[in-house]
Amino acid sequence: MASCGALATAGLCLAAPVDWLLRVLLALVGALLWAALGHATRESVSQPLRGLTTVVEALRSGDHSIRGRGARPGEPLGELVLEVNQLADAMRTEHLRALEATALLEQLLRSVDVAVLALDGRGVLRLANPAAARLLGAPVPRLLGRPAAELGLLELVPREPGTRLMSSVAGHPGRWQVTHGTFREGGLAQHLLVVTDLRAALREEERAAWQRLLRVMGHEVKNSLAPIRSIAGTVRAMLARELPEGPRRADALEGLQVIEERSASLDRFLAQYRRLAHLPPPRPIPTEIAPLLRRVAALAPWPVGVRVDERLTAVLDADLVEQALVNLLRNAVEAAGPQGSVELEAEAAGQSLRVRILDDGPGLPNPDNLFVPFFTTKPGGSGIGLVLSRQVAELHGGTVTLQERPGTRGAVASLEIPLRVPRRE
Repeated sequence: MASCGALATAGLCLAAPVDWLLRVLLALVGALLWAALGHATRESVSQPLRGLTTVVEALRSGDHSIRGRGARPGEPLGELVLEVNQLADAMRTEHLRALEATALLEQLLRSVDVAVLALDGRGVLRLANPAAARLLGAPVPRLLGRPAAELGLLELVPREPGTRLMSSVAGHPGRWQVTHGTFREGGLAQHLLVVTDLRAALREEERAAWQRLLRVMGHEVKNSLAPIRSIAGTVRAMLARELPEGPRRADALEGLQVIEERSASLDRFLAQYRRLAHLPPPRPIPTEIAPLLRRVAALAPWPVGVRVDERLTAVLDADLVEQALVNLLRNAVEAAGPQGSVELEAEAAGQSLRVRILDDGPGLPNPDNLFVPFFTTKPGGSGIGLVLSRQVAELHGGTVTLQERPGTRGAVASLEIPLRVPRRE
């Protein structure tokens, strides 16, 4: 009995530790499995959430390149991360399109010759393109933030939007078309002004009309002049052989000679005007200005002063510009006379080449008709010199002006073209 009890007691002592160890081991395994499951769950939740937070913060700061990671399809958070990534892709595409559209708009505003201005509700200038800067006579940075009244634009903002014609804009007389519209930015009303100088368009229409007239007139008159000259020459030669000497023969030969001479003169006259109708487009190349001006000055019948920087260059058609300057110089020389003085000078004025011809003659007799074809105040003049010079300047994107010299006797002719002229038809 004692031994069995001892064995039983010993068996009980052996079974109790094994059962306890098993329970402890199972508890440890369960705890480890739960911990592993919790860690995996936290990782599957926290990683996508961190990715979403990163993407949202990047989008808020304007960075469209960040994408969420750790997303697996089929899981709720994974699907959410994929949707946010697709949204970021769409926002990036729209952002790029907006940047491209803005760049295109800025390029258009820089390229057009029409002045575009935007004013806020208080009349303060918020936007201006280079054409508007040229109109207002100051660089764009110096214009922005200034009130419309200070810039002379207050009269351009009527009560109602629309288009109207004006005889003066910002102190510049002429023919102006002003279009006024409104738009909203940030919920506030803004004013948009588009100012167009109609003088260039009107001159282009006028020039086209003259060119059509010259083509028709030149064709018809030239076709008549050729047989007139030929017949007059033939009859004069025949009468010289057949008629006896005397007053009748002399009068007939003299009359026929006058017909021949006037026919030839009229043909030369029409040839000059045909140049207006067939003026070739410029072929601009880099050109040194000093040699060009010296060539022009050498054509004057007496010395002409030349002032120019030897390093000055411009992109232009030297043949056309030289012809335009020759016409302007000829007018100045004829106005000043042999005892007068004429000066030829050139300089870079901003982004433009400015050539001025100054004389001390009597000034401008009739400035309103200076650029009208066929108009001339000189005996034997054709009336095309100034018109041709202005056409050459405008083909280069520039202008020609004639004014009285301020504070002294004489006139000044100015030809101004961009230093770099794009090739154009």
